[in-house]
Amino acid sequence: MRNPPPAVDNPPAPDLRYDAGELVLPAPPAPARRSGIPVLAALAPIAGAVMIWVVTGHVLALWLAALGPVIAVASLLDSRRAARREHRRAAATSAAARRAVRERLRERHDAERRAMRQRHPDARALLDDDAEIWRRSVVRDNSLVVGRGERESGQRVTGGGDDPEDAALRADAGRLTDAPVVVPLEGGVAVSGPRMLAAAAIRALALQLVLGIEPGRLRVVSGPGAEHVWAQQLPHVRDAPTVMCLLEPGDVAHPSATFVLARVDESAPPPPECTVRMTVTSPTGAIVDDGISRRDVAPEMFDPRQCAAAASILAARAARMRGDDEETVVSLGDLLASQPAGDAGPLTARFAAAAGVVVPIDLVDDGPHAVVAGMTGSGKSELLVSWVLALCASHSTEQVVFLLADFKGGTAFDALARIPHVTGVITDLDGDGAERAIQSLRAEIRMRERALTAIGARDVADPRVRLPRLVIVVDEFAALLGEHPELHTVFTDVAARGRALGMHLVLGTQRIAGVVRDALLANCPLRVSLRVADRGDSRAVVGTEDAALLPGGRDGAGVAIVRRASDAEPQRVRIGLSDEGLLDRVCARGAETGPAPRPIWHPTLPERIDISDPRLSAGEAGRPASDLTLGLADLPAEQDQRRVGVLVADRSLLVVGRAGSGRSCAAALIAAQAPGGSVWIPADLEHGWDQLVGCAERPPAAGTAIVLDDVDTLLARLPADHAAAALSLLEAIVRDAGHGGYLVVLTARRLSGPLARVAETVSRRLVLATPGRAEHIAVGGAASGFDPSAPPGRGTLDGVLVQTAIVPPPGEPARVEPDLWRPPRGLTGVVIAPGPRARSLVSAWQAGGATVRMVDEADDVGGDGSRTVLVGDPELWQRNWRTLTRIRLEHDLLIDAACGAAYRMLTGDRDLPPPCDSRGARAWLVRGGAAPRRVSLAAEQSDRD
Repeated sequence: MRNPPPAVDNPPAPDLRYDAGELVLPAPPAPARRSGIPVLAALAPIAGAVMIWVVTGHVLALWLAALGPVIAVASLLDSRRAARREHRRAAATSAAARRAVRERLRERHDAERRAMRQRHPDARALLDDDAEIWRRSVVRDNSLVVGRGERESGQRVTGGGDDPEDAALRADAGRLTDAPVVVPLEGGVAVSGPRMLAAAAIRALALQLVLGIEPGRLRVVSGPGAEHVWAQQLPHVRDAPTVMCLLEPGDVAHPSATFVLARVDESAPPPPECTVRMTVTSPTGAIVDDGISRRDVAPEMFDPRQCAAAASILAARAARMRGDDEETVVSLGDLLASQPAGDAGPLTARFAAAAGVVVPIDLVDDGPHAVVAGMTGSGKSELLVSWVLALCASHSTEQVVFLLADFKGGTAFDALARIPHVTGVITDLDGDGAERAIQSLRAEIRMRERALTAIGARDVADPRVRLPRLVIVVDEFAALLGEHPELHTVFTDVAARGRALGMHLVLGTQRIAGVVRDALLANCPLRVSLRVADRGDSRAVVGTEDAALLPGGRDGAGVAIVRRASDAEPQRVRIGLSDEGLLDRVCARGAETGPAPRPIWHPTLPERIDISDPRLSAGEAGRPASDLTLGLADLPAEQDQRRVGVLVADRSLLVVGRAGSGRSCAAALIAAQAPGGSVWIPADLEHGWDQLVGCAERPPAAGTAIVLDDVDTLLARLPADHAAAALSLLEAIVRDAGHGGYLVVLTARRLSGPLARVAETVSRRLVLATPGRAEHIAVGGAASGFDPSAPPGRGTLDGVLVQTAIVPPPGEPARVEPDLWRPPRGLTGVVIAPGPRARSLVSAWQAGGATVRMVDEADDVGGDGSRTVLVGDPELWQRNWRTLTRIRLEHDLLIDAACGAAYRMLTGDRDLPPPCDSRGARAWLVRGGAAPRRVSLAAEQSDRD
């Protein structure tokens, strides 16, 4: 290695990856040939003119002789024009061929340049290709790339002419620009120039050697100065055949040095070991003098941070090759145990170490907010967990509390939920979750502002303030903003005012560029970055490319670059890992060091809550009996979830929702608590009407709950006249509720027609799940509050999200069947339509001993006290008006429900009869001019007195 072949800097032999054959330029086009004067063409017209004059004797014939010169000149001009056209065509063909040669030459030069760079890679090329690091090569072991510049090319261009363009092309063919310029790896290289530039160039040369030659074949020795501290992290510390010595001005080379890289002053001579001198003139320019020639090159340069990162990569690589790991896993418990008493600052956390020394990170002094970046698998979630545990282990619940959010679909923070310091763990924000988050965080800001204003404090550092600091930790902040961009505003607000209010953000994300806006990032001076895939992300987080150069896989997991507000340079640390035992100890300690913190974030309402739930009985001792529990209300703007109820004094409540939404259950809940009992009006046509009329005529006692379940169904089942009357009765009941001291509860699937008018008079409204957004808006719900997956009992009470409690469902009301009618003694008129049913009834009455006749045969019946039934359809009864009048005044009149359309005409009564269920055999019995009574008709009759 000490005596490399002298031809190392010569052009390489032709490579299979590019063509080294000659390129031939076309011959230059011949100059245009000048034509002579066409003498014969000029003399021919003259001779012809003379002959014509001799023959004819006309003098005018001599004028034809003038055509000779004209034809001669024209012929001359035409030939010259054709020659010039031919010359231009040849020149264009030659230029196209020259361009083709130049393009082919460019391609060959590119291929030749790539081949040279592959044979002689510089430090940057080695770092970009992990497979090339420490790959043995005879050429690399005996040469050093000092920069990129012009070299002799193996390409040749021949042919062409003497014009400058052909000459320049032939000259360019033998020169290759931006190619690796190499020197023999012999003696050393002395670098002079401005101190910063010369030092950067030496670091690049040294890094190239340690990347190309593995430990065991190369040893690195540096001088006593601090310029090359980064080299102390290299694994090239063992004895090796080649010893590279890094020197500063005034240093002396190691006795066993075989190659020296020395920085020298411009006026000083180079060390005697150095055979090459490089003079750096600018960041992109240097002059290399090897004693034979001088050439201009563009040197490669590296700063100390880049070299330190590369050294860590090589150290980890060497550890893997040896089968061990020089960067051992750090235990978070050991880091916490090393904390001296009284060392805890406002929010000091000891969860990271560098070279075995704890690196304290204080979220107040170094923040007040932090950004944590890291690609998948780098250990970002473990870092956040360790940070939270470290703070909980050294601070009480009166000093710090946490709100944790994980939006990558994992369970990273689930284990931390049982720590007393943690007020909530958010794993998703679907439905109205984003709005709840905005309201909760803004409520926290308002609460802290009020607390500071009340005592006249400027910030939470004032000893009079009794507020714990709130740390909001978000894992996968980019995923959160991607789903809910509206949250960026509230996080920016927290970042801007958080220092004074004691609110701190720790935002974890895989990428920072294009995710965290500048307004938010400017308030996050504390930066922590694990391995990232893009160097731009590393620069955006810690200001350097160090995070992108961290090793990947298991070796790089938990290794981070930390840059605090006071740090001039970022620092490489290893994150301490937690375990289940440490978590248990932190939980036990947190329970002993302070009271349970005030909830800041409540989880979504439960899908089911029983009436016996303790949250619904809070404050029950001082609650009046007229305050009826409805369920649990979600109040994120007040950071609370508490019982919500309905007062009897509220007069009325409307419950709207689709089938299965919990309407009847909510109504039953109110009815079960009413101090005066309840009146349940079902959607049954007969029983519901009777109950409705009864409540309108005889209002219940004060404190009673009148429940009209499925009122829209009841109105739909009633005939049109009865439905209109029922609406009037319903309006009167609702209107008089305040005066009567009772509570009216209406449930309905939808509000349509006249029922919508009644709904407008109801004082309170509970909107449960509806079939669609349009229906939700139509019944009075907010468009943003529509939730197609809402569980039964979930709805909004006057705009507040609630979950109604569960009570045992009410039993089915006993169905009261009307009396079965049989022909009594005396005369009875029956109005019934002819048909099978009428014939069946007549047969049954006759079998029971009654005499049945048609109404037009009634003149001589009814006086002997026997059972006599006069039967006829409405038209027949109208034709026998006298008999009808007699029956109405003196006897019973039975009108089949199927003939209800003729009821008023036959009875002369303006009032509506009670409705009859068409599914049963019903009739109205009018006796002695009294109110009609609903009776049942049956074909099977038994004889009785």
